[in-house]
Amino acid sequence: MPKTDVPPRWDRKMQQRLARGEAAALGELYDRFASLVHGLAHLVVGDERAADAVTRDVFAHVWEHPESYDPRQEPLRTWLATLTNRLAVQRLRSAGTAALARGGPGTAEDLERKVRHATVAARADYIVQSMPAPLRAALELAYFQRRDYRQTAADLGVTDDEARRRLRLGLQLLATAHDTEAPGTSPGIGGAA
Repeated sequence: MPKTDVPPRWDRKMQQRLARGEAAALGELYDRFASLVHGLAHLVVGDERAADAVTRDVFAHVWEHPESYDPRQEPLRTWLATLTNRLAVQRLRSAGTAALARGGPGTAEDLERKVRHATVAARADYIVQSMPAPLRAALELAYFQRRDYRQTAADLGVTDDEARRRLRLGLQLLATAHDTEAPGTSPGIGGAA
């Protein structure tokens, strides 16, 4: 079934509907992006209950502040990922700081390392979820099924050169997960604002 209302038009309409206070718009947004938000939150906070809380906080923020999203700046998906990361990192830091104050194991430096690691993991997941299906399929074959480029080409029904191209591009995109200034990436997940 072809999509007739895809971003950025869909993003603009959704922001307008949310600004008008349409509860159905929030439900539609939740249905479309809750799994992304929850998954990214869980990667950062590492706890189901905390990820649920971050997910609620993200959608509550969207409902209470629909004007904070500008569809001319970035896609709604990227904005939600950025917001999720920011709120999840705040929760992780808050919980870590409270644990340190109670005499828990580790140091403030350990906590910051944990935050950086969680942010990179969430960013890599966001990149994989956002990449075109042909790149993602090639990476999944090569990584999870341990296929070389020739086997990947055969499985995908493409030439060896095309398989190498897809793998190279997919890996280049993933490599930006560590690059804090990578253009075209989600700002709160390691990219530039």
